[in-house]
Amino acid sequence: MIVTETPRLLLRHFRADDLDDLVPILSNEAVMKYSATGPMSREQIETALTRWIDEYETEPLGMWAVIHREDGQLLGFCGHFITDVDGQLETDLAYRLAPEYWGRGFATEAARAARDYAFSQGVDRLIAVIDPENVASVQVARKIGMRHSMAWRQAGLPVQIFAVENPKNSPIGVCP
Repeated sequence: MIVTETPRLLLRHFRADDLDDLVPILSNEAVMKYSATGPMSREQIETALTRWIDEYETEPLGMWAVIHREDGQLLGFCGHFITDVDGQLETDLAYRLAPEYWGRGFATEAARAARDYAFSQGVDRLIAVIDPENVASVQVARKIGMRHSMAWRQAGLPVQIFAVENPKNSPIGVCP
């Protein structure tokens, strides 16, 4: 099921047959460098994929496959999950793409579409938990209107939280 689309991308529900395309992405050291898990094994990826697929039954948001419209290639994932930040449940925006698609605006395009979809579903605020050394991810967050909110520790590691409010809650009502 297609959740949302952009001129170059489709964001759709993952399917079990996406596993073979997802493994080289999430097992890649460069892709997972700033992840708390590090590179994932095929078994870990299959478990995550199964969980994401199962969550579509009950959750309006989730983790979605990012598909290049031009050739149908799976570029990575983008979507949402819930993070407990010091007792406050937050909707966390996450994105990871294969390295061959870095630097071409795909992450920003996917993140913007996922942000807009979440806001259309009534989410009041989105956060992104980012390793401070992950400059590219910080740039994506800023390009979609997120601003630094706070320093925090996740899994014992220092991270930065970026956040953006739903523009329907703003007197200006505009999101970049």
